Amino acid sequence: MQVSIETTQGLERKMTIAVPSEQVDTAVNARLQEAAKNIRMNGFRKGKVPLKVVKDRYGKGVRQEVAGELMSQSYYEALNEQSIKPAGQPRIEATKLEEGEDLEFTAVFEVYPEIELPDFSKIKAEQLQADVEDADIDEMIETLRKQRQTWSEVDRAAADKDMVNIDYVGRKDGEEFDGGKAAGTNLVLGSERMIPGFEDGIIGKKPGEEFTLKLTFPEEYQNADLAGQEVEFDLTLNTVSEQTLPEVNEEFYASFGVEEGGMEAFREEVANNMRRELKTATRNKLKNKIMDELLKLVDVTVPAALIAGEVDQLRNQALQQMGGGQNIDKNMLPDELFREQANRRVVLGLVLGEVIQDQGMKADPDKVRTAVEELASTYESPEEVVNWYYGNEEQLSAVESSVMEDQVFDYIIEQAAVAEKKVSYEDAIKQEPREPAADQSDAESEEEAAKE
Repeated sequence: MQVSIETTQGLERKMTIAVPSEQVDTAVNARLQEAAKNIRMNGFRKGKVPLKVVKDRYGKGVRQEVAGELMSQSYYEALNEQSIKPAGQPRIEATKLEEGEDLEFTAVFEVYPEIELPDFSKIKAEQLQADVEDADIDEMIETLRKQRQTWSEVDRAAADKDMVNIDYVGRKDGEEFDGGKAAGTNLVLGSERMIPGFEDGIIGKKPGEEFTLKLTFPEEYQNADLAGQEVEFDLTLNTVSEQTLPEVNEEFYASFGVEEGGMEAFREEVANNMRRELKTATRNKLKNKIMDELLKLVDVTVPAALIAGEVDQLRNQALQQMGGGQNIDKNMLPDELFREQANRRVVLGLVLGEVIQDQGMKADPDKVRTAVEELASTYESPEEVVNWYYGNEEQLSAVESSVMEDQVFDYIIEQAAVAEKKVSYEDAIKQEPREPAADQSDAESEEEAAKE
């Protein structure tokens, strides 16, 4: 097998491979002889058709089939021989396929870029520090009560925080507009689901009342046809319901798995969950900041094949979030929607994967065990869950990848300039506005990049 490689442009390579004709002819003849055992043709008994007749009838198709297999096999053998790491699938094209001559073909593909790791000490970030105070626990318990709230219909005027059931029709210049009509819809007053003035206009009205609200859509409203426009809504208030919160008692504690210990045990359980949430939130915020700063320090040419693959993955995730995507045309989600985020994730995956290789990192077994035990601790029989993880290679591999991700970031954080900043619990867990391309799962590709 003869192999030659040339750089066409950037990360793209063109590999030309020649497979000796003897190897091709031997494989073709072997395939034809095997096929001849089962071929039925008029005038011949099964298995007795002369090889020349079989070759005349089926030789061209068999040669193409064998050539395809040999090209694929030879391509991967050449990659291994030349120590080349391709990014994505190749474009393979036969250039010489005639009988009696060497099989020649080209394979065009991209390679992974050389990654030059930056000086991590140039990264600056803040590590948020917070405590779970009694007031935070009180607020969380109120939140839990609201999650278990019920609604009771009342015969009085609507007030803030009530849930109302309404019919409404919106009109602009006397004509109904798209999306401005609903019947029997529930709305919690004060939720700010509707445009300014809509919910306030219902307060004070009684069930059965019909009324009209003259409102103006915000200038920044997403529908350009309605942005800044004056409209009228004709409403009918069907019912008013007030919120009823559950009492904080033994029954309430038990609904969250706290069977003994009363209020003290329940508050401790809530506090422990809040501390776990706090740890995760502050860690993720630091990681996101580290990633933002890391991207500013690296200059990487990204293989188009990796971007395309990441775009497809992000699009599929979006389709799943939209209800599975069975009836959704993928063309409604063009590549451009995901390209920036895909580029970010691929770059991070390449850089972090290079850290793993450069440092010869492997998932620490003790940390993997700790992570598994933490996951198992939320179940009734933790030991059974631990054994399940260690008996399930795929699930354990996912934990190992997560641990490896943490180890990579710990390595970077140790070198970065990280300053602690004391904040409240609420500020610590509050989601920060992220850039459109940012995503908490940006680092998820690092293990895949290391394995490529």
